[in-house]
Amino acid sequence: MSIKDLFDVAGDVTLAGSTVLSDAAPAPVDAVAVRRLRKAGAIIIGRTNTVEFAFSGLGINPHYGTPRNPWDRPAGRIPGGSSAGAAVSVSDGMSAVALGTDTGGSVRIPAALCGLTGFKPTARRISRQGTFPLSTTLDSIGPIGATVACCAAVDGVLAGTGCAVPAALPLKDLRLGALQDYVLDGLDDAVAKAYEQALQRLSRAGAHVSPVRFKSLRRLPHINRNGGLVLPEAAAIHRDLIGRKQAGYDPRVASRILRGAQVLAADYIATQEERAAMIIESARVAAPFDALLMPTVVMRAPAMAPLQADLQLYNRIDYEILRNPSVVNFIDGCALTVPCHEPGSGPVGLMIVGQGGEDRRVFSVGLAVESVLRTACG
Repeated sequence: MSIKDLFDVAGDVTLAGSTVLSDAAPAPVDAVAVRRLRKAGAIIIGRTNTVEFAFSGLGINPHYGTPRNPWDRPAGRIPGGSSAGAAVSVSDGMSAVALGTDTGGSVRIPAALCGLTGFKPTARRISRQGTFPLSTTLDSIGPIGATVACCAAVDGVLAGTGCAVPAALPLKDLRLGALQDYVLDGLDDAVAKAYEQALQRLSRAGAHVSPVRFKSLRRLPHINRNGGLVLPEAAAIHRDLIGRKQAGYDPRVASRILRGAQVLAADYIATQEERAAMIIESARVAAPFDALLMPTVVMRAPAMAPLQADLQLYNRIDYEILRNPSVVNFIDGCALTVPCHEPGSGPVGLMIVGQGGEDRRVFSVGLAVESVLRTACG
């Protein structure tokens, strides 16, 4: 296994994709997640690249370079982030499974853009002790692997429940709700086509796929207009460090942290209240179904060079790539992304979403969905 450079490994300095922590003391002990993996027999092969302090969904790191997406590598496409090296370590066969973190999609985005499977658990299930934080409310820890079973086994180890993989649910009884609001806006043509074909394959295989409305999701841009939860929480985490070493930060990351320092306490509290209400609404919407479905990312992996050259484009594409997966973090849910693209084409992910605490059921649904889509995706 590979370990994202946010987790403490005894004897190593946890750099979190940055240079400003290079003078920090080595970690005295492993992070809880790393310790559980070692106890289960995992062999840790090394650390993987991440966006500095995990603060972007694109995967670009100016300090240590950015691994290229294995799809169309000559074009220099982004791997997705922030767990960029995690996905590439699996796609290139360097590790069987990678350990990542997910605050707004940082496991599922690189998994989807690199043609892999990734899982974001219910945040409270897995200890974050010994993991450099981005958001104390939204951070979660999850695996990227080649299959649903790989992710399910590692998730069980991380949660302390053992590595047994749950049984797949029968396809003919599967009730799947395809979300219609917000998450389908602005899909690129390739993603829209792959997603629709995936729904058709599931229906032909016997699953009951029904459209479902979740109109409250359209309020998310308004709810988060003043900085949401990630920006002010990151500002609190970095307050002292950025005060001393701002010049060493990636300016794209520093600007977000500094903006978070301007968020009013009243706005932060209001966002938490809005989130609590949306969690309740999400449970109501999802109640008739075994899982909800949506495209993981609205686009296939774009080329890296234009994003590095244009800050406005960087911010716009980052927002668009984070939009769908961040829904799950906001509703305190869990989600699996599985490939749903045609063989040889740019990777596209199908997201299977459960409510908080429904992690093992999502794996059971994912195993059934994977059995239908695997042949199509090669």
